[in-house]
Amino acid sequence: MKPGKNIAIKVPLHRWDDTVAFYRDQVGLKVARELDESTGFEFGAMTLWIDKVPHQSQTDVWIELFDDAPTAALAALGSPQRDELEPLNGVTGHWTSDPAGTIILLRRESAA
Repeated sequence: MKPGKNIAIKVPLHRWDDTVAFYRDQVGLKVARELDESTGFEFGAMTLWIDKVPHQSQTDVWIELFDDAPTAALAALGSPQRDELEPLNGVTGHWTSDPAGTIILLRRESAA
């Protein structure tokens, strides 16, 4: 396994605007991409996504790991399969979590 290219901070609706402004204006990160429910910032070799989650009451950090065989890697980790968290449209992999509850997207790296 190796680190992916994305880190997401899942932010409640009432904190989203201030959080995006913090990373843009106070930290000074360059906006890489803006979507309706998410803003991505250049974060070294990664993209830091600030995702708006209206139904959420607290902030979560989600990370990404790459593996050529995500199903086998999930089994080797002994972590729970959590694919109900978000759709995996066009992604070969699984959602899981570490023992502390940090959400991990364990996926095959797409050829780009």
